[in-house]
Amino acid sequence: QVQVVESGGGLVQAGGSLRLSCTASGISQSIVVMDWYRQAPGKQRELVARIFSGGSTDYAKSVKGRFTISTDNAENTVYLQMDSLKPEDTAVYYCNQRTRINEYWGQGTQVTVSS
Repeated sequence: QVQVVESGGGLVQAGGSLRLSCTASGISQSIVVMDWYRQAPGKQRELVARIFSGGSTDYAKSVKGRFTISTDNAENTVYLQMDSLKPEDTAVYYCNQRTRINEYWGQGTQVTVSS
């Protein structure tokens, strides 16, 4: 049974930092892409950061320079280090891990940034 579990969300003041983690278990194929998405109330889910199995990364313009995505491939774990947080970063953050034929979502973790 596949499980994707996120952790690390919470309440933080503007300018603060949080580190999100996402670990997948029960996936038999190799993971090729790991993503972090977020969804704020009343808005569409948006891609925040992406890391490929080779190590290259992409970021949304709104978070570039503030967020850093990284992985521990041996553990199927992806991290999102979020620094200089802003109130507009408030959202539920979701992890997505993809093989060549399937994708797996976590349940989401709430991040709230107070002004």
